[in-house]
Amino acid sequence: MTAEINKGPLLGMRHVQTLLIFFNITCLYIGRLNVGVSVVAMTNAESTNPDFPEYDWTLTQKSYILSSFFWGYIITQFLGGYLCKRYGVKSVMLWGSLASGIFSALTPLFIGFGGWQAYCGIRVLMGCAQGLIFPCIHQHLARWSPPAERNRLGALSHTGIECGNVCAMFFSGMIAKSAIGWPGISYVSAGLAFAWCAFWFVFAADNAAESRYITQEELHYIESSLTHNENYHKTVIPVPWMAIWTSAPFFALMVARCCETWGLSTLQAQIPTYMNGVLDMDMKSNAFFSALPFLAMWIMSYVYLITADALLAGNRLSLTALRKTFNSLAFWIPCATLIGIGFLDQDQKNLAIASMTISVGFNSGATIGSSLNTIDLSPNHASILMGIVNTAANVVPIVTPLVVGVIVHEDKNRAEWQIVFIIAAVIFFIGNCVFLFYGTAVSQPWDAEDYLTVMVPELAISPCIHEAGKGIDGPSEKIDSIYASSKHRNYL
Repeated sequence: MTAEINKGPLLGMRHVQTLLIFFNITCLYIGRLNVGVSVVAMTNAESTNPDFPEYDWTLTQKSYILSSFFWGYIITQFLGGYLCKRYGVKSVMLWGSLASGIFSALTPLFIGFGGWQAYCGIRVLMGCAQGLIFPCIHQHLARWSPPAERNRLGALSHTGIECGNVCAMFFSGMIAKSAIGWPGISYVSAGLAFAWCAFWFVFAADNAAESRYITQEELHYIESSLTHNENYHKTVIPVPWMAIWTSAPFFALMVARCCETWGLSTLQAQIPTYMNGVLDMDMKSNAFFSALPFLAMWIMSYVYLITADALLAGNRLSLTALRKTFNSLAFWIPCATLIGIGFLDQDQKNLAIASMTISVGFNSGATIGSSLNTIDLSPNHASILMGIVNTAANVVPIVTPLVVGVIVHEDKNRAEWQIVFIIAAVIFFIGNCVFLFYGTAVSQPWDAEDYLTVMVPELAISPCIHEAGKGIDGPSEKIDSIYASSKHRNYL
């Protein structure tokens, strides 16, 4: 007779956390990516709402604006990984999202008195705020997701990327043409961020044990499925920096994410300009067709998710094989279609739109393919890995608009855009080759809680733990005993 395995409720607080992360990512991406539509609206008022100021910015200045978010974004990735381990995911995500919303609300004011330079400045600050968040998201998923559900919950939460893309492209164009004009794009983004913060404050918790709303059954299911010691949630596990930096699977992941970001960021930031210039679409058509590829991406993300669940449940593929297969589809199909796009002009706009839709749609497989790989390699250090990977990957969106600015001197020049898309295709191809050769979804030996404890015991010191019942400013008690694990995990 076998004991029944308790999996808690079919829908529980782990799903609420997933939903909160989904909406957080959606709000972040709306605020991050609406700049592509905003810049077109601000420099071509006749195509949107002529009652608002129009600016005569050069292509180079536009490139600075498009890339400025990532100047700040890369600065705080490491900091986000550290802060969420030190102070908890809930606080860091709350303050990061709140700050992002405030900067979004202030954007029209800054542009009014400082022009494109001020626009760049406020985008840098918004990038700094949002840079704290994604390392926290991966740490939160590692703490809340049972291993059997980790791929599903992680993929579901990350579909907010596609949702944010669609909303940023489609609704931003509609808002720009409405009575509130292009300033309304920033105000709506800010309002969404503030609303999310309210829900996060009420329902979020750093881990299942600290949730006020979780049932005992679900708590037992989550905590018993995670391999850790009794004081895991009260202990800061030392980071094995040397092991991380000398890990081939980790470097393969970082290369793959950098290459994926190059291709996708080229499409995200440049689609409105490309459609307005080469395909000669007005702003209303531009908004719809700019959003169409990302609508396909959103839909395809669920196709990938359902397919992945079926393949894993039937033991048809290992998690490593699944990640490499999906990553190949996400990289190499866009690789082919991007080359084709470069040879099309306004007489073939339907084919160009179809090619971009296919390219971006299939690219959604990169979430399951490689984005969630940080949690595979090291659940205990997922925030640190994400901080490193995101820092490297988000240097790329700083470079891509600048490269486009160097190559494209005339928006309507098809040959110049051809070069842009071919470069992105080559980078896609190379990135996936590296991931195929060196990538894996197997947890690495350096993820063990006692990895450094065994070698350097004095590093494993528990952090300050606030006394129960004390206020925010209350005293804290430091645990001075050195953690020593009674069991050393076998990774052979």
